[in-house]
Amino acid sequence: MVMPAQIPIDPDRRPGRGAGSNDVGRFERFQREPIADSWDGDESLPVVRTEVREERPRSVITYNRSPDLPFDRSINPYRGCEHGCIYCFARPSHAYLGLSPGLDFETRLVARPGAAEVLASELRRPSYKVAPIAIGTNTDPYQPVERDMEVTRSCLQVLREFRHPVAVVTKGTLIERDIDILSDMARDGLVRVGISVTTLDSVLSRRMEPRVPSPKRRLAVIRRLADAGVPVRIMTSPIVPGLSDTEIEALLRAGRDAGASAASWIMLRLPREVSPLFQRWLAEHYPDRAGRVMARLREMHGGKEYDARWGRRMRGEGVYAEMIANRFALAAKRLGLDKPQPALRCDLFRVPKRAGDQLDLFG
Repeated sequence: MVMPAQIPIDPDRRPGRGAGSNDVGRFERFQREPIADSWDGDESLPVVRTEVREERPRSVITYNRSPDLPFDRSINPYRGCEHGCIYCFARPSHAYLGLSPGLDFETRLVARPGAAEVLASELRRPSYKVAPIAIGTNTDPYQPVERDMEVTRSCLQVLREFRHPVAVVTKGTLIERDIDILSDMARDGLVRVGISVTTLDSVLSRRMEPRVPSPKRRLAVIRRLADAGVPVRIMTSPIVPGLSDTEIEALLRAGRDAGASAASWIMLRLPREVSPLFQRWLAEHYPDRAGRVMARLREMHGGKEYDARWGRRMRGEGVYAEMIANRFALAAKRLGLDKPQPALRCDLFRVPKRAGDQLDLFG
């Protein structure tokens, strides 16, 4: 897929943002470019601010049949993510909303209040078959907007009430607020959490993940969750060739020392609009390494920047990909992080009674 040349956005207008442009998505016919009209006597454009609109969902459980994923259903409380990770594979999903996978993805968010009520209705259906639900597979459920909206927390409350298994993935420290729910569920084997720590380099992290808590702070989250009895794995994802690939062993050691009991990894993925956004970011922040980073990626994907085929998109293939896989496997084994986490329990699922429900004569 050929992408148009990116129209850059003045860095002064995007403090703390990952993307350097706001090009329209692949479904739009025309490009948009902001221009100051000078009516107020100031030629400069305003700083890009975060906007949140609400969506009333008709369903919240999304099903998938991907052989690359260990789950077949997920919940995403938000569309877009203010964390602004430049490498985020979910950016292209914003194009379905008529918005840009660039700055719009980070600043024009969609929250889904009422998701918990819809979730409860879906779980009550007689045809529903219980299996672990994943939260945070597309955008982060604990991004800053969750502090006020509490969509993620309300969904967790429903899952706890139904005694439904759940796996949560996040970079956000706000998950500590919900330890009361998570620890309750952990006692019954109903929850596990993955904390993503991409690098231990605070400078690289701030540039690559501008609104994500520092690596040190995320390791502290692992410790708090582990101390509360919640099973945690450290996710060294994505591994970025030429930028963070030297840190695999150090990341796993830091995760183990913080209390993680398992680990996982995924190679950097650049689907659709993510590739030009990431390449512009590389040219801006690491021009001396840009060629090497992209060469490694193309080497793993048959000369392309990304290969979306099952079995290849998460890890790549070839000598470099095999070397990363072997390094990770050896380090994980040495640190005791190579064992799979216990399966989440599905046998405890129950549909709680509501006021007015017919009594069970045999219960």
